[in-house]
Amino acid sequence: MLIFLKRFDWILIGSLAPLLVWSLLTLKASGTADDHFFYRQLIWISVGLAGMFAISFVEWRVFSHSGVVLFLYGMLVALLLLLFLGGTRIKGALSWYSFSAASFQPAEAMKLVLILMLAKYFSRRHIDIARFRHILITGLYTGVPVVLILLQPDLGSTLIVLAIWFGMVLVSGIRLRHVVLLAGVGAFVAILSWFYVLAPYQQARILTFLNPAADPQGAGYNALQSMIAVGSGQLFGKGVGYGSQSRLQFLPESHTDFIFAAFAEEWGFVGVVLLFVCLGVFLWRVLAIGAGSPSNFPKLFSMGFSIFVVVQGAIHAGINMGMLPITGITFPFMSYGGSSLLVFFVGIGILQNIYAHRYVAHASFGDIGDSLG
Repeated sequence: MLIFLKRFDWILIGSLAPLLVWSLLTLKASGTADDHFFYRQLIWISVGLAGMFAISFVEWRVFSHSGVVLFLYGMLVALLLLLFLGGTRIKGALSWYSFSAASFQPAEAMKLVLILMLAKYFSRRHIDIARFRHILITGLYTGVPVVLILLQPDLGSTLIVLAIWFGMVLVSGIRLRHVVLLAGVGAFVAILSWFYVLAPYQQARILTFLNPAADPQGAGYNALQSMIAVGSGQLFGKGVGYGSQSRLQFLPESHTDFIFAAFAEEWGFVGVVLLFVCLGVFLWRVLAIGAGSPSNFPKLFSMGFSIFVVVQGAIHAGINMGMLPITGITFPFMSYGGSSLLVFFVGIGILQNIYAHRYVAHASFGDIGDSLG
């Protein structure tokens, strides 16, 4: 076991440590009187780290096996369907299974499972990947959870799932004309969604993004308070525990959807730069792990996981700075929430196993029936 741990990418783990500490400090400063979010997040981080180490001992080829991938995909689709029968509606979205001690959001797990599925699919078809039928097949795999998540409705998770699919299609070797065609289809779908899919409050969020001052006490309140928090941090921030926007509850959801704004207010521009540096080091190691593997599946998985982290972090930060409409997306490794943290840590566990075996030759883990499409 000690020999295996020596093969870990400890730079990857080290780059995450500041983000986890900042998360706890921000939650401690802006949380409730009994520090509910702080202690719960500490528990989730501990569980996530334990899960990461446990997953890292599972041979990564297990996750590239068609039977395993299809089972996970089918299970998550079933859980998304069952939400409409036994899920808990929170803030208008039927996205959670609530238990006495915790809640679980299947959409978060689906993001990682979709990365596994797409990495498996494209790794087996790298020779004829330019054919348009592969886009249609993977689009179908993606479309099923997209529809189910959108019906909850959870626009933020829907966008992340679509971004993962589109990003992995791009890195897999799609032709330029297919990119143009996909962009055209995406624009057409976006127009239809505005009129027939988006709920009135979602339309209001987009319109408020264009002019948040039009309704400062209503739909534009969150966006304005978030921008005030980010701007008031200035160069060095107000200091931990001195963020007036979050501490005095002017900034809503400062523990989840607006934790970046709460962090920026307390740590300032310098803190935000350090945050992105740590995230950049993390992404560098994720991509390096994939690049160091001789197989296609690890390469594609690392790229898909990077897309996941980049898109989710960029959208969250963009929303908090008033650059994007509010959709309710957490910031990786910082926002409060067990489902999101566990999913990220499971992904890191898979990457650690890939890193530990990057120079070790293994026999194939069963090729019978190893095809997804």
